[in-house]
Amino acid sequence: MHGADAPAWVHWLETSMLAAWARQSSWGYAIANVLHLLGMATLLGSILALDLRILGIRRALPLSDTAGLLLPLARCGFVLAAASGTVLFAADATHVYVNPAFQVKVLLIGVALLNVLAFHATTRLAGRAEPGLCARISAGMSLLLWPAVIVCGRMIAYL
Repeated sequence: MHGADAPAWVHWLETSMLAAWARQSSWGYAIANVLHLLGMATLLGSILALDLRILGIRRALPLSDTAGLLLPLARCGFVLAAASGTVLFAADATHVYVNPAFQVKVLLIGVALLNVLAFHATTRLAGRAEPGLCARISAGMSLLLWPAVIVCGRMIAYL
């Protein structure tokens, strides 16, 4: 599959002002790359700590307080990673779109977000001493999915 096989919206994005800025600016792509790494580090760090707490590590920490601190950080990390990732993608969209590592990354992000939705739909952490089985399964899946997203993101440069 080649960049020519990408859909019209991908070609449009690659010719957008955002993509031109990312490619032509002295610092645009580099800043987006740093922000993407910071976003992923914030997301993964917060999720890792919360998932481990949900799985029973550090039970002395109140679950609702831990979630109250870490979930907003995770959301901010995700928004930062998604926004900066859009800039990185736009810069070379037709080539990145057909990259198998990128395609798996997008699929994994979708599954991870469905896992987040399922977690919030089935779990109420406020007032609970310990989470139920659904929350623990979701935490375990999260511990697998988000690092896999990062690995696939790194693999884009090599495939």
